[in-house]
This record gives sequence, structure tokens and C-alpha cells, in this order.
Amino acid sequence: MLSYRSVMLLLTVQARFSSGTRKDQPPAPRILTPIYLNKVPVNPHAEKSVQTVPGGSGRSFDYVTPSNKEGDVILNCELEGVSEFFNMSWIREGELNLIEKLSANILKAGPMPKHVAFIMDGNRRYARKRHVERQEGHTQGFDKLAETLRWCLNLSIHEVTVYAFSIENFKRSKDEVDGLMELAKQKFIRLLQEQENLEKHGVCIRVLGDLTLLPLDLQQHIARAVVATRTHNKCFLNVCFAYTSRHEIANAVREMAWGVEQGLIKSSDVSEALLGHCLYSSNSPNPDLLIRTSGEVRLSDFLLWQTSHSCLVFQSVLWPEYSFWNLCDAILQYQLNHRPLQKARDQHREGQALQQHEADRACVADLLQHHGNGKPLDAQRRQEALLNYTASREERVQDFLGALQHKRDSFLTDLTSQAALA
Repeated sequence: MLSYRSVMLLLTVQARFSSGTRKDQPPAPRILTPIYLNKVPVNPHAEKSVQTVPGGSGRSFDYVTPSNKEGDVILNCELEGVSEFFNMSWIREGELNLIEKLSANILKAGPMPKHVAFIMDGNRRYARKRHVERQEGHTQGFDKLAETLRWCLNLSIHEVTVYAFSIENFKRSKDEVDGLMELAKQKFIRLLQEQENLEKHGVCIRVLGDLTLLPLDLQQHIARAVVATRTHNKCFLNVCFAYTSRHEIANAVREMAWGVEQGLIKSSDVSEALLGHCLYSSNSPNPDLLIRTSGEVRLSDFLLWQTSHSCLVFQSVLWPEYSFWNLCDAILQYQLNHRPLQKARDQHREGQALQQHEADRACVADLLQHHGNGKPLDAQRRQEALLNYTASREERVQDFLGALQHKRDSFLTDLTSQAALA
């Protein structure tokens, strides 16, 4: 009898061949419908100039501007794609088709990742492949993100982290960076218009990165989106923007130094576990699965700390061409490696606890040596001293983390207040 993984593999292969278009098969003809942007009839014999602009789901729309005296403008477009272009949403409604539902149910019989991270690579190569502008590739990449979030919801994956913009991306051309900033601004404005839909699904949006590197108006839009959804708790979307892992780790070290300076914690309280709690991603569990598209086999400074015990899957498909079946492939890889990954996580957690226990014992021994009367304590009193020290350390750490969270929340609240006054 075939295992569910074998059945899943067969379904994946079958779906690829049944849903894909053969290379020798010409694409279906585009049905273009004229939509009048004003109501004055257009001279069909007038000379026309055509501009192509990006649309949803891999489509393009043609703005056709007649150069006659009436000055009418027609938009030729596929009816199915009109709303997608003008109204691309963060959360897509819709169910999986029959074979996708069947495959999802088989997948969910095995261990499923609760948190998946994506390096959404390949937008620029997609644009070159399609002979379109880079900005269209980035627009199609956002559209694919919305579709992927729908798949994750249907697969009961309730947390997704995406690498949207690296600090290294600031080194790209000014035109491309400006275009990405404008695209991000429009998408966060759109998100603010979708609050009812986000509340319906309970989506909490978090933006991880150094927001101070971004234009002020974009900072304000991001802050408003984060504050508006911070109480939602059914599923979580973490957008890494103006982010690199090294920058995040360095910032976590600065936060701990700030805690010591403020007298909130002692230098002896600094530990590997505490550094992890000071990362931008401190409110999230570490990813179970990290997926990178486009064929690149590197992490590009993304979640280096958090993915030390995650399943890493590198896929050759370009991000705008990502499919439900690519996601199924990655989840299968996670399931095949689940046991050794879980064992490694458990061993690391036990090692951390042992390391902290030994550090606490060393601190207690040091305190007893300096403040004792020279007489050795019995084992029971040493154990009591250790328990008291551990409790006080944990209390200090919790107070510090609360103060740190308050500082971060205040930064976002101040930005939203600035936006309201603007």
C-alpha cells in the first residue's frame, strides 16, 4: 500500500502535467474588450498610441489613446484581470480546486509547518524573460505573494515571513529603489483599505526591519498598518523590509546594552536566549520551513539566527511563476526531514537550558564567595540561593523585555500620530 507521501508525489506530478501548458501548445488567444474611460465615441480609424502597463496574474493591459480631436481613451484588457490590476489585494478570497483540495488533505495527514518563510527571488529575471519593465516584475511578485498567502491559509499555515526588501537593495539604481518604495507605499495604503477583510481572517501584519532607513511617509503608512492589525491573532504575516539578519543581530546587541545602561538587566543576564528575544522577530516562533525561489542556493542575510534548525528548500522557479504545486513540493521536503529537524531543535533547547543553568550556578557561587562569611553552605542552602537568583534574573529579563516592547510600540504609535497630523 502506498504511503500518503507517495500518493502526494503522484498527485503533484499529475497536477503539473494536467494543469500546465505544453511548450509546443500555443497560448490561448487574448480576448480584449474595449472599456471607455469617457463616454464620447471614438473614431475607429484614428491613429493610436499604445502603452502597456502591468496587470495581475501575469497579464498586461493596453492603454489605447486615439489621437483624434475627441481625445478619448480606451483601455483594452482581459475582463478577468481588470479588478486585479486596479485592486490587487493582500488577502485573496477563494477556495482550492478539487485536486488541490485532495492534495492539501493528504499533505495535512503528515506533520505540517506552522511557520513558513519565503525569499521571493526572481522578479527581475521574470521581467527580463517576459521583456517587460523591472517594475512590472516587482508588481507581479506582490500579486504572487497574495496568491501564496491564500494557499497557506488553505493549508493551515498560520504564519508567513517574507523577504520583501533587503538593506542591500538600497545599492540598486535610484529609479528601481524609488519604484519599490512607491510600490510599497501603495500596497500599505491598500492594506489600510482592507481592514475589514484582515479582521475577518484575523491577519496580524508585522514589519521587521530598520524603518528609520525608509522615507518618512512610507514609515507612517507601515506604522498605521501594523498598529491597526496588532490585536489580530489568527494568522500572521511578517514583512521583512529594510532588513538584513546581520543588522538585526547587531541591533539586538545594542538593545541589550541599552538594558544594561538603564539598569533593567545585569551584564550577567546577557545570553543567547536573551539575544533571540531582542530580535525583530521575537514575537514569532522560528520558521519551520524556509523556501527560496529562482535557483539561488544562499540565504542572502535572511533570518540567519532563526533558521539554524529549519528545513531549507531551494527551488528553481522564478517567484512570479510560483505555483501551489511548488509549495506542496517544499512541504513534502519538510515532512521527509521533520524527525531529524525536531530532534535537533529539542537538543538545542535542552542545551540552552543547561547552559543557562550553569551560568546561574556560576553567578550564585561568585555571590556567595564575595558576600559569605567564609563558611561553606550546605547543599540545601546553595540550592535555595540558586532558585532565588534564577527567579530574580527571570523577573529582570521579563521587565526588560516589557520595556523594550513598549519602546518599539511607542515608536510606531508616534509615527501614526505624525501621520494623523499631516
